[in-house]
Amino acid sequence: MNLLQKFSLLTLTALLEKHTPTNKHGFSWAVPKFMKRTKVRDFKDRSVFGVPLQVNVQRSGQPLPQGIQQAMRYLHNHCLDQVGLFRKSGVKSRIQALRQMNESCGTDGCGVSYEGQSAYDVADMLKQYFRDLPEPLFTSKLADTFLQIYQYMPEDQRLQAVRAAVLLLPDENRETLQTLLCFLNDVTANVKENQMTCRNLAVCLAPSLFHLNTVKRDDSSPRVMSRKNALGKPDQRDLNENLAATGSLEHMIQECRTLFQVPEEMSCCRNSYVDQALSPVRMDELLDSYRSFIKESMETLLKEAKDRFRGYDSCGTPELACRKVNDGRTLRQWKVCVEVAAPPEDVLQRILREQGRWDEDLLESRVVETLDSSSEVYQYVRNNMAPHPPTDYVVLRSWVTDLSKGACALVGVSVDHEAAAVLGIRANLLTSRYYIEPCGTNKSRLTYLSRADCRGRCPEWYNKLYGHLCVSELMRIRDSFTCPLDK
Repeated sequence: MNLLQKFSLLTLTALLEKHTPTNKHGFSWAVPKFMKRTKVRDFKDRSVFGVPLQVNVQRSGQPLPQGIQQAMRYLHNHCLDQVGLFRKSGVKSRIQALRQMNESCGTDGCGVSYEGQSAYDVADMLKQYFRDLPEPLFTSKLADTFLQIYQYMPEDQRLQAVRAAVLLLPDENRETLQTLLCFLNDVTANVKENQMTCRNLAVCLAPSLFHLNTVKRDDSSPRVMSRKNALGKPDQRDLNENLAATGSLEHMIQECRTLFQVPEEMSCCRNSYVDQALSPVRMDELLDSYRSFIKESMETLLKEAKDRFRGYDSCGTPELACRKVNDGRTLRQWKVCVEVAAPPEDVLQRILREQGRWDEDLLESRVVETLDSSSEVYQYVRNNMAPHPPTDYVVLRSWVTDLSKGACALVGVSVDHEAAAVLGIRANLLTSRYYIEPCGTNKSRLTYLSRADCRGRCPEWYNKLYGHLCVSELMRIRDSFTCPLDK
């Protein structure tokens, strides 16, 4: 992904330099000075509206809150025949009630229900969600670039340019954009009933997605700040950008099935970090030596547990730290610690055999092969935000329960096993180690070390988000002993 982004940047820069007027300087990667010292908010006072997509990923593992995803599913399953969907306005008081319901239910959306709700109220709430994001879905940095593509680029080169621009979006923005565009494409598939063409939808939604002509916001993005004095009648620049935004969204809705495919000229790229020794070991090659491999992993885990957080840098929360593994690879290793109200063997059993009790995204799991009484090859599949395919894991794992002071340990690593069919995007767990030690009566201290290649992610995603996903996993394991997951 890192290599694809570099290739996309070169492609897009060349196209814009060729077709954009010389007096246009919107295509710039320099961070505006006023953004450099912006204080980072934690958004603890908000659950859904006004929360950045990145924070949603840190909290739940997915860019869109479950309540917003449910709104899309409700409209998709029950309301595609409603005339003027997204064009006709809802009732303000009912929309506010829907917002409050989402806020009170939180990111996981537990308790959110749209049954019996007006399609227009739900659609208006959905528009408000994207309008209330701290920055446009296309990001403050790239929004002008998308507009320039549709203002100055010849029509026959726009798809190539917008594909490159989409690849430059942060992972969470790109995934959200794909989810939204595919949903809107399904809306237009029912145009005979709802009378909403791609153009009509673009006119209704472009201002919310690009944050056009917005005057007042709590946390101003560069685009909004540049408009604060533009009150009254819109100037010609506003009109041109509105027209470009509408054309941009219309085209992307039409091309949503091909927009996110890697272009043919990019698919020839090789030597990305994914190709550099990050493929899982074949199980048939490891079969004769897996015990020594597991023994080495276990010894490393015990040393890490003894050293606590020595050699790690704290990452803003007491339970999370990371370090750059000095083995020539680019992915960080993360370390998380939490206390669990259960003895070590119960915690180990919960991780090993009861994943469905704490992993709400688990679709299926099975033991592919039992190697001995404490070692096996295990496959599990986790759901992702539609329409993205699920993530598939095949892991060699081994555990011990007779360590000193009643501690337990579990180590795992991804392998390539011929009996494990590919059921989604095959992720690669480079390190997965749990150490569980008693820390009181019926209490355990659970330490987790993880380093993974989730495929199709940028280095920034691993640096900023993956560690928080590890924290979320351990929190769910911990909470499963006090608040069982209702699946």
